[in-house]
Amino acid sequence: MPQRLRIGPNWYATVMGTGIVALSATLLPVRIPGLHTLAVVAWLNAAALLVGLTALAAAALARDPRGHRDHALSPGMAPFLGAPPMAAMVVAAGSLPTVHLPVAIAATLWLLGTLAGLATTALVPFLMITRHENAPDAAFGGWLMPVVPPMVSAATGAALIAHVPAGQPRLDLALLLYACFGLSLVASFITITMLWSRLVHHGLGVRDRIPTLWIVLGPFGTSITAATMLGDDAPAALPPQYRDTLHALGVVYGVPMLGFALLWIAIAAAATLHTIRRKGLPFTPAWWSFVFPVGTVVTGTAVLARHTGSDALKALALALFAALAAAWLTAATHTLKAQSARWLPRRTPRRSAAASS
Repeated sequence: MPQRLRIGPNWYATVMGTGIVALSATLLPVRIPGLHTLAVVAWLNAAALLVGLTALAAAALARDPRGHRDHALSPGMAPFLGAPPMAAMVVAAGSLPTVHLPVAIAATLWLLGTLAGLATTALVPFLMITRHENAPDAAFGGWLMPVVPPMVSAATGAALIAHVPAGQPRLDLALLLYACFGLSLVASFITITMLWSRLVHHGLGVRDRIPTLWIVLGPFGTSITAATMLGDDAPAALPPQYRDTLHALGVVYGVPMLGFALLWIAIAAAATLHTIRRKGLPFTPAWWSFVFPVGTVVTGTAVLARHTGSDALKALALALFAALAAAWLTAATHTLKAQSARWLPRRTPRRSAAASS
């Protein structure tokens, strides 16, 4: 009998990973034939996944109203409550440059994701402090998931500034996005410090969580994208004396952060290869950690390349995009194989006549 599919918030990483492929393709600083078509196909798949997973999650909630409460109280699953808000915002951001949905639809989806993301940023750390029991070596990359959504709000909301009425509404949105940038950045730095300390004092830990080391790239890549894109769109909403400074901040902040992101790629890649050689790395949904975080570094590098005109950054963005495409293809292929084995009924092999006699 096929097994019933259980939908947890971690499944929304498939939407995030597919959506970031679409966004990355639209932001690359070079034109490649077929790239826009790839972006449209990736966005359509991400949107379909978002709708499908949300429908399945709603049906699961109707069957078991306590299911979401169980997720929130689970130390392993609660951090991934940040995935659905980020999935919604990535799909919202990709809708404008790919399929040109009305701004009102994209803005509504972005607003819902932002509100839910701010809620997880406050709620999940509070639960970690008051309800979860965490051992000294419990920190893992997934702890970043609930605190990164406001940074995604800042990066994806920048394009909406120009569509808000001029004056106080536009100013308030710009200030909100910078506040989201700051609160997520500080919370991410704190969490990454705890993760680094755990790695140094307790080692790599269980192999199933090794892919989550790549999640560290998410706050850095997204913050580079946010700082640069806000530098383009926010100055029009702010007093003139801040405009040049904010425009320059994208490069002044982004290039040093890109340096650390490249360092972490080297560390995470070495840890992943080390684990594969020693223990192997069987597929789990955590493999989607290879996708979205790398995608954020692609978008960050791409917008920096556009700002600076650097050929080296253009080449780096293309190389990272190729790695992103390979990571997405690998994660998607293994996910389909794993779920096909669950959905399809198992056939009992028939005995031959010779064997039965």
